[in-house]
Amino acid sequence: MITSTLSQQLRKAHHVVAFTGAGTSAESGIPTFRDALTGLWERFDPAQLATPEAFRADPSLCWGWYEWRRQKVVQAQPNGAHLAIAELASHVPKMTVVTQNVDDLHERAGSQDVIHLHGSLHSPRCIDCGLAYTLPLASYDLPAEGSRIEPPRCSACDGYVRPGVVWFGEMLPEDAWSAGLAAAEECDVFLSIGTSGIVYPAAELPLRALGNGATVVHINPARFDISSQEHFLEGPASVMMQSLLRDAFG
Repeated sequence: MITSTLSQQLRKAHHVVAFTGAGTSAESGIPTFRDALTGLWERFDPAQLATPEAFRADPSLCWGWYEWRRQKVVQAQPNGAHLAIAELASHVPKMTVVTQNVDDLHERAGSQDVIHLHGSLHSPRCIDCGLAYTLPLASYDLPAEGSRIEPPRCSACDGYVRPGVVWFGEMLPEDAWSAGLAAAEECDVFLSIGTSGIVYPAAELPLRALGNGATVVHINPARFDISSQEHFLEGPASVMMQSLLRDAFG
């Protein structure tokens, strides 16, 4: 339940952080790692496709899978949660969006300078020299059974271009992590939206915010354990964010 105290905290906040996870984009139809994948991908464990070793072992399989995911994102639209987060920025002096999602739905909803902790499907780079790949990516029809797609080649070293996401076993981008930590430590309201808070190091952010005196609010359809100092709004991200915005700012 959204309390008057919570709405008041949001109204008087100087710096709000929205920290989003897969649950925020799930309402836009973006499959998460926990979903049962369809077609060809039912036969693969996503964790086995999301490593540098898997990409080097079978580049066309991995690139094809990530292109399937990217096309899903291209076809999706921002939902009420993305739109409410973008609108919230117009009501508070400072707003920071930190996301674990690799889509661009926050940007498409109007949020500025989004911090991507896990990279982006739209920022591929060379697996060998790290050069950003800036040419337009091809557009594919989504085959029902998925398909292998040969990755582009790097213009500098001819290495394979890889998805610009953080894979299992890789470090978070240093700049993004530092910016996310700084925002968590200096905000006065921290909204953790659509994330279970169990994947570290990202799950450290709400703890940092709490430790620095911020009001921490978890928004999720499934309740999980939180400390007595935190708040929990149980429900879909779009519904709860729109309600919070309406209650705080009318």
